[in-house]
Amino acid sequence: MFNTRLPTQSELPTNRQLLRSTLIAMSVAAALLVTVVMPSEYAIDPTGVGRVLGLTQMGEIKKTLTEEAAADAADAAVQPAAAAVVQAPVPVHPEAQEPVVAAPVAEPGAEPQPVLKSDEMTLTLKPGEGREIKLEMLNKATVSYEWTTNGIPVNHDTHGEPYNGPKGYYHSYSKAKQIKGDKGEFTAIFDGTHGWFWRNRSNSDVTITLKTKGDYLSVKRVI
Repeated sequence: MFNTRLPTQSELPTNRQLLRSTLIAMSVAAALLVTVVMPSEYAIDPTGVGRVLGLTQMGEIKKTLTEEAAADAADAAVQPAAAAVVQAPVPVHPEAQEPVVAAPVAEPGAEPQPVLKSDEMTLTLKPGEGREIKLEMLNKATVSYEWTTNGIPVNHDTHGEPYNGPKGYYHSYSKAKQIKGDKGEFTAIFDGTHGWFWRNRSNSDVTITLKTKGDYLSVKRVI
């Protein structure tokens, strides 16, 4: 058995010392909360220190990932209904950047030939950013495409939305995660906007180049 000497009254901390230590600990905890925890977990950076340290960007990516995961879960729970073919002529979308090119007059009895267009567009995505390029297309129109990045992989979804369709409805032609490019062809199943959405999940800027050729009315950057 060991006998431990009890501290004397003079060796014990005073109430003032205990209060001072408590205040120091609370101040350090509050400083860590504001400069480290809030920026890295919630993308809230009232002091600006978190962005300097790169913690705010981490919080923004976490926030975006959470929102996208929730959106993916909601999309998976809803089975898209079959899109109805719109028989009536559809007016040019009000946000179209380019005028509709009139088709040449066909001879009697001959089927009108589609007017093929070709374009090349580029856009740059910052870390965590998502952007979209859309084509105005009529039902049964076909377009071929090819897009590539500057070597950094991105997530993408090639899809379309009908004019005046149900809120939130879209048809996905193809989608993939963490790829550096894609090419192919698709045929519109309704009158509306059809195109590509990309999301940059890396920590660097990504430049995407898109080439299109086919029967469409216009091309535009949506966001």
